[in-house]
Amino acid sequence: MARYIFFRLLQAIPVLLGTTLLIYYMVFAMPGDPILALFGDKTPTAAQIEALREQYHLNEPFIMQYLRFLGGIFVGDLGTTYSGQPVISVLQSTFPVTLRLALLALIIETVFGIGLGLLSGLRKGGASDNIILAFSLLLISLPIFVIAFVLQYLLSFQLGIFRATVGEGAPWSDLMLPAIVLATASVAQIIRLARTSVIETAGQDFVRTAYGKGLSRGRVIPVHILRNSLIPVVTYIGTDLGVMMVGATVTEGIFNVPGVGRTLFQAIRQSEGPTVVSFVTVMVLLYLILNLLIDLLYAVLDPRIRYVK
Repeated sequence: MARYIFFRLLQAIPVLLGTTLLIYYMVFAMPGDPILALFGDKTPTAAQIEALREQYHLNEPFIMQYLRFLGGIFVGDLGTTYSGQPVISVLQSTFPVTLRLALLALIIETVFGIGLGLLSGLRKGGASDNIILAFSLLLISLPIFVIAFVLQYLLSFQLGIFRATVGEGAPWSDLMLPAIVLATASVAQIIRLARTSVIETAGQDFVRTAYGKGLSRGRVIPVHILRNSLIPVVTYIGTDLGVMMVGATVTEGIFNVPGVGRTLFQAIRQSEGPTVVSFVTVMVLLYLILNLLIDLLYAVLDPRIRYVK
């Protein structure tokens, strides 16, 4: 196991380098001068522009800027925004909010996705199976912003169950409605994955053997069917957490969530290169770690899986 982890970490190095290099190039190759954008309608002097470009190392060749950024990552320095604020402080204020939102959404999609998928798979062809499949198809078909506005209107403005927007400090209660919205599309995918996997597992010889030995459904379903059906679901859930961390821009914008997605969108609009590159780099690191943890979890779910080199 330790050797497997070591080799996976080695494989992550070129992925991290290639991703950061590509993102860095794409961000700093965008047209426009971020220094001029800082002044808005005002016209800076040539001396001011030159001083700021030197301060943020924009006069250096591209490769030197990238190597400087890469070296800062290893010492925990993510650079400084063009407004003079350390990027790490911006990340520290936004990342916990998005993490809480993503975790809430992950819990919702896991509980409802696996639960409904298991029910649908065990009752294949029945009324409940057809209703669940139609429900999942509806969720997949609707754009996320439509779901967000509909739930915001119904649950906030009409019924008053949740706040329409997230308040100061982003308390857990205010994040519940955005989390439900964020989880909707993933719930539909998990339902279909779990249903297919349950149907396939339920037809395996070891399940029939378990029933033949006299084991009850209460024992066979959770231990033999559900556990062996979770590998594709766990893969999707693990990668989905990384996607939600950077893909919640629309949801965070609609509900005014002060998280990573909204901050990243604003940084792109304002040509804040250091913020964009640093945020994406952190998300790539998180994504790589999550994928490693998912691979290790396979052996827990299925004892037949062993990691050898």
